[in-house]
Amino acid sequence: MVRLVLVLGDQLSPTLSALREADRSRDVVVMAEVADEASYVPHHPKKIAFLFAAMRKFAARLRGDGWTVAYTRLDDPENAGSIPGELLRRAEEHGAQEIIATEPGEWRLISALEEMPIPVHQFGDDRFLASHADFEAWAEGRKSLRMEYFYREMRRRTGLLMEGDKPAGGKWNFDHENRKPAPGGVDFSGPMSFAPDETVEEVLDLVARRFCNNFGRLRPFDFATDEGQARRQLAHWLKGGLAKFGDYQDAMLTDEPYLYHGLISFYMNAGLLDPMEVCRKVEQAWRDGDAPINAAEGFIRQIIGWREYMRGIYFLQGPGYTSRNALRHDRKLPWMYWGGETAMNCVGTTVANTRDHAYAHHIQRLMITGNFALIAQVDPAEVHEWYLAVYADAYEWVEAPNVIGMSQFADGGIVGSKPYVSSGSYIDRMSDYCKGCAYDVKAKTGEGACPFNLLYWHFLDRHRDRFEPNPRMAQMYRTWDRMEEGKRRTVLAEAEAFLGRMDRGEPV
Repeated sequence: MVRLVLVLGDQLSPTLSALREADRSRDVVVMAEVADEASYVPHHPKKIAFLFAAMRKFAARLRGDGWTVAYTRLDDPENAGSIPGELLRRAEEHGAQEIIATEPGEWRLISALEEMPIPVHQFGDDRFLASHADFEAWAEGRKSLRMEYFYREMRRRTGLLMEGDKPAGGKWNFDHENRKPAPGGVDFSGPMSFAPDETVEEVLDLVARRFCNNFGRLRPFDFATDEGQARRQLAHWLKGGLAKFGDYQDAMLTDEPYLYHGLISFYMNAGLLDPMEVCRKVEQAWRDGDAPINAAEGFIRQIIGWREYMRGIYFLQGPGYTSRNALRHDRKLPWMYWGGETAMNCVGTTVANTRDHAYAHHIQRLMITGNFALIAQVDPAEVHEWYLAVYADAYEWVEAPNVIGMSQFADGGIVGSKPYVSSGSYIDRMSDYCKGCAYDVKAKTGEGACPFNLLYWHFLDRHRDRFEPNPRMAQMYRTWDRMEEGKRRTVLAEAEAFLGRMDRGEPV
């Protein structure tokens, strides 16, 4: 009996559990570009093009390996428009009465497969190092689920950067060495640029026609779209970018959208690169003396620490996680996040990078757009959907806990022990954005005062009952209380005036 084997756009791995369970001599692989997946949020055109092109190339690879592949293009007149619809259409076509799949990374799709009228067996996605059961076992009985302790467990399990049962270099974490401010220049050329081939050009034309109104620039397009290209990009970054990645991973420069970042997340999250293999190569670069330990540890922590931890949190918390709003923020997402005019150079630059590249690095996401949305009291559901839409590496299993939990504190402190908020001084220290800004980062109040300065204190004052007892925030409130009362009133009044202008749609 023929079975259908579902392969989704972020499951482009030849070792996928569903493919291992299938019989290539009789089963039919189903892959589909469908409107539902391309438009449930207004995805960046580069993201759509990347996935469609990578899917088409992966389907061709499977055919070359002897698989029968039923592939549906977006513009196919018989396209059912959804994953369930395509599965039903292909089941009728091939006489299949059973479907096997690797569990999707999104509750929405998991539920859709569970509700199919044909039996669907969902196998675990063992491309990740920690299964749901592993994470649940680690979390059970803990008062707080702090990533650092999960990360140490993953180091022990994988043996990465370990010397016996001790961490290499004598420490688990070298984060304090990875906070250097923006350098005077960057001596790394950035990610490799891959000229679009015939397959990619065909996809670009399709995306240009169908998604021309989506936020983001489609061309130029130079992403890797197959495993070979992704491996070349990894090798390029290991040779030129890794050594200084640690030092400057938190830094931001106006004319350097990438600095020493590798953009490897695009390819790991879509399945073109294996995360453990990537980490082994980073570890080897350190052992070979080609990168310092703070760079290797900082990168590996992002993969086996944050990446695995975020997935664990997402599945542990369940389908309602994205609707959390512990701080009861309800402001609409400002138009400047979609390219509207703003005088804030940090926000404008980050949004422009996002528009042009479908990318911004983690500190731009956390401490610029995320920080502003939090202290401006934006509805976390709107913030979540924006991040899911605009970044090429964003899938709900990783994006939602990063935004709902880490960035917006909307989960009430499951991910973070305190909110990630700052005034303009942090941005000034870690970037060159403030030098070219219409606002004065040194001004706390008055004409031209940095909005981050005003909104930071406004946020802390609004949520004092919740955060003042937090030992990590007590000093902030002591500083606020030492301010002269008239100055505090001025700060709050000017913050309210700024938010009022933003609510009215005036450029800020």
